[in-house]
Amino acid sequence: MPKARIVVVEDEPAIRRGVSDALRLSGYDVTETADGAAGLREAGSAGVDLVLLDIMLPKRDGLEVLSELRRTNPTRPVVLLTARGSEDDRVRGLRMGADDYVVKPFSAKELIARVEAILRRTMRPAAEVRLVELGSGTIDLLRREVRWAGGERADLSETEAALLGYLVSNRERAVSREELLSRVWGIGTAGLETRAVDMHVARLRAKLRDPAGRDDQPEAIVTVRAHGYMAGRALLVPAQEQQVVRS
Repeated sequence: MPKARIVVVEDEPAIRRGVSDALRLSGYDVTETADGAAGLREAGSAGVDLVLLDIMLPKRDGLEVLSELRRTNPTRPVVLLTARGSEDDRVRGLRMGADDYVVKPFSAKELIARVEAILRRTMRPAAEVRLVELGSGTIDLLRREVRWAGGERADLSETEAALLGYLVSNRERAVSREELLSRVWGIGTAGLETRAVDMHVARLRAKLRDPAGRDDQPEAIVTVRAHGYMAGRALLVPAQEQQVVRS
């Protein structure tokens, strides 16, 4: 797994330093901010894998930052750092889409364990899968090509291979366009059109000879209305790849 990038938004210097030092010692790339306005800028930037967000912050409070982040980056994991007596804020934060919370004072060991648990669920690189079966064809994501039984081949662009690999690696669920922009393109979604994802999927379907909705054949890529896409039943991961996918 690549080194994850974590943004720490905490106004108390001692806590911010302690959290950041513990994360760096555990091998993470850490960005620190001391107020909600700066925290929102950093948390919404490209390539962020997790946000540790204090609720009581100057300039913009943590729940306001969470609300805005959920609008622009709906799949970005957020862990709230809360005071012991702020149960109402914790409940409100979870209802607003926070992934977890840690109550102050907390130990570095507890914090790292929670961070690792969330990153295990959310960071699954597309390169995990190398080969995918598609009817009479084989998709080689490492070589970025589709090989058909008759000897025909179709080349995949780097983005197309990464897009397909990410869908297959997460084939048990639908993946939003915003998550694909973040994980495949490596960019935040604030102010961006997600049409780029749709256009790449259309080109990829053409190369895969995807029936895209014909009743007599399963789809390779399924459109999930008002959400995004998921790998269809036509895409099969060979047995020798199964352990790679689950690792």
